Amino acid sequence: MRWALVKVVVAVTVMVVLAFAVPLGLVVREMARDRALTNAERQAAAIDPALAITTDRTQLERAVASTQAGADGRIAVHVPGDGGTAAGAGTGASAGVEIGRGHATGADVAAAARLGKAFTLTVPGGYALLQPTAVDSGFAVVEVYVPEADVTRGVTTAWLVLALVGAGLVVGSVAVADRLGTRLVRPARRLATAARDLGRGDLGVRIQEGGPSELRSAAAAFNSMADQVSQLLANERELAADLSHRLRTPLTVLRLNAASLGQGPAAEQTREAVAQLEREVDQIIRTARAQRTAAPTAAGCDAAEVIRERMAFWSALAEDQGRTSRTAGVDRPVRVPVPRAELAAALDALLGNVFRHTAEGTAFAVDVHNGDDTVIVLVSDAGGGIGDPATALRRGQGDGGPGSTGLGLDIVRRVAESTGGDVALGRSVLGGTEVRLRLGLRPRDGRGGRGHRVSRRGAGLTTRWHGAARTASPGRRSARANGRRRSEP
Repeated sequence: MRWALVKVVVAVTVMVVLAFAVPLGLVVREMARDRALTNAERQAAAIDPALAITTDRTQLERAVASTQAGADGRIAVHVPGDGGTAAGAGTGASAGVEIGRGHATGADVAAAARLGKAFTLTVPGGYALLQPTAVDSGFAVVEVYVPEADVTRGVTTAWLVLALVGAGLVVGSVAVADRLGTRLVRPARRLATAARDLGRGDLGVRIQEGGPSELRSAAAAFNSMADQVSQLLANERELAADLSHRLRTPLTVLRLNAASLGQGPAAEQTREAVAQLEREVDQIIRTARAQRTAAPTAAGCDAAEVIRERMAFWSALAEDQGRTSRTAGVDRPVRVPVPRAELAAALDALLGNVFRHTAEGTAFAVDVHNGDDTVIVLVSDAGGGIGDPATALRRGQGDGGPGSTGLGLDIVRRVAESTGGDVALGRSVLGGTEVRLRLGLRPRDGRGGRGHRVSRRGAGLTTRWHGAARTASPGRRSARANGRRRSEP
């Protein structure tokens, strides 16, 4: 905005300066020419009294020398003879008088004498003023030579002054426009900065109202919006805490029932699951009641470790259902800017979809591809695929309508978009569905935009199935089911 305002003011000022300076410069040049020619006319008029009295050479030379132009050798006098001819024109009559060195041609002098009026003509190096004066023998012509330097004297200086004045006006207009732009831009920058901080989670940010009335109104609206957002979030936290408190009663019943199961692997795992659920509820309550006004600190985790952990969690159920599974790219650390709990929840949502929407015995795989600024997690299965990926990815309301319920792929989507990534559905090499979770490794700039897309072909993201189908024996499957089987999250 500031630069645009400066450009507009510069353009307008330059046009105004040109509109006035160019005509004024031409007027100055014409005035200098008129001044030089007027001075020449005065010099020629100074010879007229002498010509009216006498045509004697000596007297005329004395009169010419008494003038400034004559002293400089710029006046010539052409007096015709008795026969109307100039000096040396003939022998039948007395010859005319020629004083000084003329610059005009004889034809021009004769034309001036014949017409009986003064005029100016261009000669080499300047101009010549021919002034005819009546004498006894006809018309004598006084020629005054005006050099080009006299005609243009002072014009260059005047033009330079005009240019400096024009440049000063342009610079002054730029300074004024810059000051005006600063008054406009500064409140707008404050508004943009505050909006960016609010988007990053700083709920305590507010704007000092200032600048033009429109920007003051925008600042007031922003402050009101921030207050409402803070109040809404506080209400949501209280609601989440209240709902979590309501879960304590059924959790207490579950804990008492689990305590009555006695000893054994299944009883121990049940009690462990109830304890973990209680810890999760307590964590939800503490998080909901925490009043955080500063932007959340960046958290990250090792995606390979989380994938290995979640695959181990789901492996018991997979073996119980006769599913073969495979992981790739998890043999080395892969850091991602996502909290561990959020990435685990996203993976559980993706793996849970495989178990819920594919038949028992369907193979699945999880692949990790680590790039310079992107980490891609591929969850593939050999099921029947998704007929309408666009509908599956559409954000739903959880009311049973078409699109996402808001509890599965929406969780994955939020994790991806928090890093500037995205989620895509496609056909896997196993023949079923492939969910691509792309996580950006660079911090977002606060504008809410998504990161750039990465070509799967160029990044070498083709998933390959290397493992053969494994069929566990019934005895082994039964032992696994009794010892390691866990409930689906």
